[in-house]
Amino acid sequence: MAVHSFHIPVMGLSYTIDTPLRVAHFGIDSVVSIVDDELMEKMREYYCEKFGLVYKPIPAKSEDSRARRITAYLDLLFDKVRKNHADYIDLLCANRKELGSFVEMLPKDSTIRKELLCYFLGACRIDLRTFLEEHLTPGAIDVNIMTKVDKVNFKNKVALPYQFNDAHAALRGYAESKLNSSLILSAGLNPSLYTYISSFDDFFPSEDGAIRKKVVLKVSDFRSALVQGSFLAKKGIWVSEYRIESGLNCGGHAFATDGLLLGPILQEFYVRRKELTETTNQHLRASLEQSGRTIPAQTFPVRITVQGGVGTAEEHQFLLDHFQVDTVGWGTPFLLVPEATAVDEETRSLLQSATEIDLYRSAISPLGVPFNTLRGTTNDEVRRARATKGKPGSSCPKKLLALHPDFGPEGVCTASRKYQEAKLAELEEQRSQMLPAKYDLAKEAIEAKSCLCVGLANAVYLEKNIPVKGERQGVVVCPGPNLAYFDKIVSLKQMLRHIYGYESILADRPRPHMFIRELELYFDYLIMEESNSDSVTKSQQKKLKVMRENLLEGVQFYQSLFTSLHIFEQDRAAILWTLDHFKSALEEHFAIADSIVGFGYAQPTGIW
Repeated sequence: MAVHSFHIPVMGLSYTIDTPLRVAHFGIDSVVSIVDDELMEKMREYYCEKFGLVYKPIPAKSEDSRARRITAYLDLLFDKVRKNHADYIDLLCANRKELGSFVEMLPKDSTIRKELLCYFLGACRIDLRTFLEEHLTPGAIDVNIMTKVDKVNFKNKVALPYQFNDAHAALRGYAESKLNSSLILSAGLNPSLYTYISSFDDFFPSEDGAIRKKVVLKVSDFRSALVQGSFLAKKGIWVSEYRIESGLNCGGHAFATDGLLLGPILQEFYVRRKELTETTNQHLRASLEQSGRTIPAQTFPVRITVQGGVGTAEEHQFLLDHFQVDTVGWGTPFLLVPEATAVDEETRSLLQSATEIDLYRSAISPLGVPFNTLRGTTNDEVRRARATKGKPGSSCPKKLLALHPDFGPEGVCTASRKYQEAKLAELEEQRSQMLPAKYDLAKEAIEAKSCLCVGLANAVYLEKNIPVKGERQGVVVCPGPNLAYFDKIVSLKQMLRHIYGYESILADRPRPHMFIRELELYFDYLIMEESNSDSVTKSQQKKLKVMRENLLEGVQFYQSLFTSLHIFEQDRAAILWTLDHFKSALEEHFAIADSIVGFGYAQPTGIW
């Protein structure tokens, strides 16, 4: 049984790069990005020196270096987490104060808390060491791959086999590691990568039905889960968990749905969970039988988890109780917990003082997907200063996002100097035929892209005083909108006690319910989509109509939910009032939009 009812999701490239070393011995699951092998190699070097271990470099130009570097760092995490866990049990057995502090960080209704509290108060007798070894298991060292960040690599201008694509090599690095944990795949289906998973035995059930390395899919809706889960099951790969993330009320890349809100999505998973489990199990068993592999005696279970915008103990517990999710992800608030995440002091201070205005959905990602970030970062300063000096873009040292085909098969990153200078030159040729305002917007769109590969890695280098070589890029940080309601740097213990409802660390400012905040974000997103369209095609009209209908259905779902259930009693009247006004505003806005060809008017109503 899990010690905790929350997990720490992946954040950027570096913010959770060593989080397992910091929190796994408390039984907390966390996720490490394995996109950047150079970062992982530097972290291995740093920790080998810190722990007195022999460090053998894996040069970038050596054979299969990307996979080998990832394996080496994950193996280091595995070994050190096991040692941290053993040392922590020793500490709890020897130090009554530490044991009491640990008990104060556990969920109120957890079995382990009740037993330890009973022991601590002298009301029952247990063999403490045996009990802890049985019940306090280390938190999982899960890993994340963005499936679309899968650049083809070249040697002497000749494309290497697909196994050496970036995401494929990262998968191999994880597959060959010591870890017994989960591979979390995000950003959608990559058929080649998904098929490649079946090359590694650790992803298949053993004779006793155990799966050493599990697959987790980050999904935006039920249909996506069923399609991707079935695809993998037909390859003999079981998806152990579907991790639902809010489309807009999250950190990092914001993959908006067609107006599908988190509550209705969770409700569909709740209602159709059995269907998802049985359908994918049928595909799995047929595939395993056809390939002659071990067929599990029992149906594998499916875990459903959720993350994105949760900020109070009441919201946390509601998601667990009402939608029966297995755990809840808490990401952004942990950026204010130095014990848990790798953030430099300057960026942490900026995060601490951030308000709703400072947190925004930007166009800085070279992937062309909206990216939640923070105003005033050092990366902002560096990027603007270079553009002002007539040297826009980055030197692009890592090329992890060199996916644009404009300059040949090897690809180029839209944040690179090469790309931006070429696009700005093209724009300059068209300038005489453009209105000044339109030219300025086009120029800004080109120069807005930031080097995420370096910017999202720099925070941990600065925190640990690791020299940063090459052109200065500053720090990119990727909090979700929920950060606006947290304004204190807190200890790990304080954060856990907040999650479990012992105390509150929220800022002294109004905070909308997580469902209401997401609805606000989607309404703003819809207006932006409409107002950015000079002319709307039939296809776009259909998409906008679907989004409007889904938003309205979402409002009606929430009205029914908050009316029928006695939940969030303190805020329920305000929530229902807000939903009523949202419904009126949406209906009025939609009626006007439907009557105007091209949605050319589409400006914010001023209500929100």
